[in-house]
Amino acid sequence: MSVLADIAATYRGPVPVLGRRLAGGQREDRALAILMAGCVVLYIAQWPRLAREAHLSDAPLDMLLGGSLLAVVFIVPLVLYALAGVSHLIGRMLGGQGTYHAARMALFWALLASGPVFLLNGLMQGFAGETAQSQVTGLLALGIFLWFWLAGLMAVERGRV
Repeated sequence: MSVLADIAATYRGPVPVLGRRLAGGQREDRALAILMAGCVVLYIAQWPRLAREAHLSDAPLDMLLGGSLLAVVFIVPLVLYALAGVSHLIGRMLGGQGTYHAARMALFWALLASGPVFLLNGLMQGFAGETAQSQVTGLLALGIFLWFWLAGLMAVERGRV
């Protein structure tokens, strides 16, 4: 299936989609591509909020965008690799049977698949600012990301994928 079809299918059930993604074998290039695509989506989701912030504070937009680019596209991937490793180690201590690659794919796919909700949250923050509505969409995005990640991680560590 295409990436967009897999993202839509993830909202119906994250574990089968992750299983299909892992069935292609242990390919680190695919994992890195999924991670970078997810980080680029997160970076784009920041644009409306940063534009609003630049307009309201007279800060230069290019400086805000550059700082966000550095953080989201260059630093966050390193943090996510470490988080995937730690989550796999915790899974191993609890009797998990997965691999480091599968744990990375569960995290990276959850990030990319939850991207549309993070884009919605970015729009809410850009149009409405820090309001209750934008906080609700932020919690929704975080909840969907955690659902995708934890469901995939548990399936991987239990050997169901």
